[in-house]
Amino acid sequence: MPWIAQICDKVCTMMFEPTREAGLARLNAFTADGASDYGRLRNFDIGPKQPSTVSQLSPWIRHRLVSEQEVLAQILNAHDPAQTVSFVQEVFWRGYFKGWLEQRPSVWEHYLIGLDRARENISADYADAISGRTGIACFDHWCAELVATGYLHNHARMWFASIWIFTLRLPWELGADFLLTHLIDGDPASNTLSWRWVAGLHTKGKTYSATAENIARFTEGRFDPAGQLANIAEPLVEPFDHPLVPLTAPSKRFCDDALLLVTPEDCTPQTFIAGQPRDTLGMMILRPAGLAASFTKGAVEQAGREVTPRQIIEAALQAHVSHVVTAWAPVGPVATILATAKTELAKEGITLHQVRRTYDDLTWPHATAGFFKLKKKIPQILRDLDLGSRSATSHP
Repeated sequence: MPWIAQICDKVCTMMFEPTREAGLARLNAFTADGASDYGRLRNFDIGPKQPSTVSQLSPWIRHRLVSEQEVLAQILNAHDPAQTVSFVQEVFWRGYFKGWLEQRPSVWEHYLIGLDRARENISADYADAISGRTGIACFDHWCAELVATGYLHNHARMWFASIWIFTLRLPWELGADFLLTHLIDGDPASNTLSWRWVAGLHTKGKTYSATAENIARFTEGRFDPAGQLANIAEPLVEPFDHPLVPLTAPSKRFCDDALLLVTPEDCTPQTFIAGQPRDTLGMMILRPAGLAASFTKGAVEQAGREVTPRQIIEAALQAHVSHVVTAWAPVGPVATILATAKTELAKEGITLHQVRRTYDDLTWPHATAGFFKLKKKIPQILRDLDLGSRSATSHP
């Protein structure tokens, strides 16, 4: 369908620079030239060298160099609500996944256990998969694209996961780890739960099966793996349920007479944590690889001098402060490190405060079941954020 390329030539493909300014520039470009066509084009992956059919805002949103609330405000202010329904809902999917995992942290714990177990039995098929040597042209291309760019179209991520699980029959945890390691927008909640959804674990018994017809259609014929993909996608099962736990209440403390700590989970806490900190520190978590590591490091370095968890204590003692304030870190590696740091800080008489954004407070409580429960609440959430005057009627 050549009309796809004709429409998309007005959506500028930009370099992913780990700065707030670059994120805002991308938001402005998408608002002007891509948002109105998003609903029609979002499922088409026409190639990394072509103009994007999606917003490509996820790297900056992931690290909150630009926040979800800012993105929603600009898009809703600039466009007719009827043109933005798909995009607005897609923004809320990230909040849904974060809130869902926050209330079922055992999913993350079992993922890590499964990953360690899978690593003990690495096969030649796994090595071929991550090296792009499966013989399935689309899959091998996506492997190369991921490593080279740190990015994949969302539809390609779904196809990739489905082929990994049902055609290559590799442990889903290894595939999830491969993407999380290389994606510059890799998010523990979105990545883990998306893989579980494809596998039939998130919505029990419901899998996502990649088909040659679907891939051919939405890549505009670039790929057609006819006869190469599994015809049956039997859901994976696990012999336990993950209990729902209450959301932990965040701190309400601001950062006067305190150190402000920036983590990869939120690189602009100063935009919602009021006060005048003594100093701003940037905590690095260099778990990713390649471009993902570079983007994460660059995003955190925008905030202040780089420190390790131990150096947080030293900085607090040198500044003679007894409080360190940071943005809330949802379930994942950063939250685990902060939990350890909190204990170590307390031994020195220093309190670590985690402050949560209003957007998360309004969104996460509705992420207890499927997305539809949250979807019904979107109009009210937008009104509570003072964003709902134009959009309230656009979300059923």
